[in-house]
Amino acid sequence: MGSLFGRLDDVTADAGYADHPPRMGFFTDTSVCIGCKACEVACKEWNAVPDDGYLLTGMSYDNTEQLGASTWRHVAFVEKPVDLGMPTMGPTDEDAGVRWLMSSDVCKHCTHAACLDVCPTGALFRTEFGTVVVQPDVCNGCGYCVPACPYGVIDIRPGDGRAFKCTLCYDRLKEGQTPACAQACPTESIQFGELDDLRERADLRLAELHEKGVDVARLYGRDPEDGVGGDGAFFLLLDGPEVYGLPPDPVVTTRDLGSIWKHVGAAAAALVGVGVASFLGGRR
Repeated sequence: MGSLFGRLDDVTADAGYADHPPRMGFFTDTSVCIGCKACEVACKEWNAVPDDGYLLTGMSYDNTEQLGASTWRHVAFVEKPVDLGMPTMGPTDEDAGVRWLMSSDVCKHCTHAACLDVCPTGALFRTEFGTVVVQPDVCNGCGYCVPACPYGVIDIRPGDGRAFKCTLCYDRLKEGQTPACAQACPTESIQFGELDDLRERADLRLAELHEKGVDVARLYGRDPEDGVGGDGAFFLLLDGPEVYGLPPDPVVTTRDLGSIWKHVGAAAAALVGVGVASFLGGRR
């Protein structure tokens, strides 16, 4: 078991890999996302992910609504009133007073992945690329991983009973290929590469937008000091994370696991002590 909380600069070594390639991940720049859903389609086609329904939810043009066992990529469409007093990015319909915020969401492949830490069978594991993958043939469907994820990403597939989520196309990574979603993205909103390089690229892009007056632009999941130790898939957002359906301050749910078990052990020892004392007292 590796560390459960705090900054961790080499997550792969912490997982037991002595020699390993650089940590790989995604940087999603939502300011250039056009909502084409090419990433969703590419993900489903390459990974043979079943359809998740064709009925519109009534929430804009979004027919998937959120990530799940059969939705490993989810393009969010968020309608926001146009504020003509400040610079905006992305498609707008000023006649209707609306601008669109679009973002392709995905598993964050957290530095501290609670889903992995609570899995009793080893179905979830850390790869040599620092990503987190589910082995369906090992998953027993217990569902412990579902409430453990602070982002609500992983889920149990109905009719199957096992957990599924994005693998960051682990099979493609092993062959030196780009994940299907990033390969299909026409605007390079989804950027794939070494995580350290992506963080530098994101910092430059954020500075560029701030220079252009887009002060609302911010990075989400980039900080290795945050509550999950930074994400392997992070984002540039044009509004607060909650607007995109993301938790504003995610914290790994296993953060206090060590302390909890210590207290449980102390309580158990105290109960045993009381039981022994009662038994001995009763004999006297």
